[in-house]
Amino acid sequence: MSSMHNDPHLQAHILVEALPYMQRFHGRTIVIKYGGNAMTETHLQEQFAYDVTLMKQVGMNPVVVHGGGPQIGAMLGRLGVQTHFVDGMRVTDAATMEVVEMVLGGRVNKEIVQAINRAGGRAVGLTGKDGGLLHARPLRRNGVDLGLVGEVARVNPDVIRLLDQGEFIPVVAPIGVGTQGESYNINADLVAGALAATLKAEKLILMTNVAGVLDQDGRLRTHLEAAEVARMVADGHIYGGMLPKIQCCLDAVAAGVHAAHIIDGRVPHALLLEIFTDAGVGTLISD
Repeated sequence: MSSMHNDPHLQAHILVEALPYMQRFHGRTIVIKYGGNAMTETHLQEQFAYDVTLMKQVGMNPVVVHGGGPQIGAMLGRLGVQTHFVDGMRVTDAATMEVVEMVLGGRVNKEIVQAINRAGGRAVGLTGKDGGLLHARPLRRNGVDLGLVGEVARVNPDVIRLLDQGEFIPVVAPIGVGTQGESYNINADLVAGALAATLKAEKLILMTNVAGVLDQDGRLRTHLEAAEVARMVADGHIYGGMLPKIQCCLDAVAAGVHAAHIIDGRVPHALLLEIFTDAGVGTLISD
């Protein structure tokens, strides 16, 4: 690492390689779902904050959507609130929803905001309730009532656009509001996908704890067209926990997002490597 810092020619090469990407994406919206190790490990969180701040500094409009499942689980355990899952989704009653709002909209959201602000950015924390950003409806899974688990019914992007114009970086907690003003816990991938589609984003980036989409031989596929991804799903090559992320990417691309990316948030500065270099670090899915 020190040798790279001491090599001005290498530094110049890196900047020149990044230039066309800066030009191409200037003024464009990039929606980033931020989760996994990148969110829970301090050094990776700091790097993420610098990456997002740099993106804004060179003229992009990053919009961050974050998760927080492990933090919610830990707080529920400390408070002695019983919880159970159906198909991997947390059944959310009123008591659980109070904790979800406290953890996602409070602690986790403000930690990310503070990290970006420390890096020199100007971040503003939101939930989907702010400015009527995320209108939600109950999510039913195989006829099972999941309580206050929701899906996105409609996005009102006015507050996001206002923040973008003011040179702020929106940081969104995935909490929606129902028709009666009730709060809903929504999967962060779904929120990121819905925001990307509504904002006509250039890119949707899902930061995960996997390298990306692998082929049958375990090799990373760096670029896939949507039709090929759909075939891999049908053939069973993509399965399990990757399926909802892949479906989120396919839905976003079908809605007009130019490209969706699944990248490994455990890689230092994964965002910058995916956006500003020829090689990238994950899988890009396009139409």
